Amino acid sequence: MEFDLNETQSLIQKAARDYAQKVILPQAKEIDATEKFPAEILRGLGDLGLLAVNVPGVYGGSEAGVVNYSLAMQGVAGACASTAVTMAVTNMVGEVIAQFGTEEQRQKYCPKLASGEYLAGAFGLSEPGAGSDPGGMLTTARLDGDTWVLDGAKQWITSGAYAGVFVVWARTGDKTTHPGGKGLTCFLVEAGTPGLRIGRKEDKMGLRGSNTVALELEGVRVPASALLGELHGGFKIGMMALDGGRIGIASQALGIARAALDESVTYAKDRKAFGKSIGEFQAIQWKLADMRTAIDAAHMLTMRAATLKEAKKPFSREASMAKVFSTENAWKICNEAVQIHGGYGYTREFPAERHLRDVRVSMIYEGTSEVQRIVIARSLLSE
Repeated sequence: MEFDLNETQSLIQKAARDYAQKVILPQAKEIDATEKFPAEILRGLGDLGLLAVNVPGVYGGSEAGVVNYSLAMQGVAGACASTAVTMAVTNMVGEVIAQFGTEEQRQKYCPKLASGEYLAGAFGLSEPGAGSDPGGMLTTARLDGDTWVLDGAKQWITSGAYAGVFVVWARTGDKTTHPGGKGLTCFLVEAGTPGLRIGRKEDKMGLRGSNTVALELEGVRVPASALLGELHGGFKIGMMALDGGRIGIASQALGIARAALDESVTYAKDRKAFGKSIGEFQAIQWKLADMRTAIDAAHMLTMRAATLKEAKKPFSREASMAKVFSTENAWKICNEAVQIHGGYGYTREFPAERHLRDVRVSMIYEGTSEVQRIVIARSLLSE
């Protein structure tokens, strides 16, 4: 299966890579070291149309499609994975609102997300006791006159302290009549809404420039017009968003892995041992060969999933395959990059250790590797 890029795709790939290399990469080390949220960089991505790549142009998006989104994500992630994950979630929020929102919601929120007026959008799905199992969600929403009242707690909220709008999932159906995910509904909650509080900021192993916080909702009142999609239709929205998000995370992992490989090739050419460059030793050559082979295979899987989604064909299984393969191999590639760099790979003088820390979570968020294998297996067994 060939994935030759058309002119538009080539231009977007080049624009993302150029911005990543010229603007983002020089700041990546500082972003990681200081946990600096990349606000100005995100505004620049908005100017390039990369915060709403798959959102229709009438709502401020680029309307460039899923393949272009994947290519852009790879370019940004190779420079700074913290920036990439923030970009990914904002794109997901805009796409969900564009797909499931009312015309009023689309007009109100999508242009602000696309332009960078909102520094970010955020998802409020995971909870302290409900990550891989959204059916275990405890956050509730009850109708009080013409307003919904939300109460509960959310966990692992990317960009929570900087988001302009949150997509929040809550239980609206009684567990006896609407068990599991059947009673979940989505709501749009704006930053600054009374009762919405930003909780503890997580001290993470990697992606240290991305903001990850807890979210507390206590008597949060939103109008009836804040309901996103259908009543009790939240589980469907969540699963569809996660399917698309998995293409984004596979792309992010690919970008990190490709950067780790490029840096390893350069180091292998420059580093001398026993009178010659270490790249002349077969042990290093085999590592580099395996790294490149895995990257190409992951790229093919990811492009297949992106192409299917863009064509509006079923892609859930393919997205899970792309995510589990890309992320697990990216982890191996980044680990090998540290090994190739030797002692220097364990220091912050080189970016190899940052890539290793950043890529680790890709096997956890947007559905763990174990969840991806469940999705793939169930699909096979249901045929």
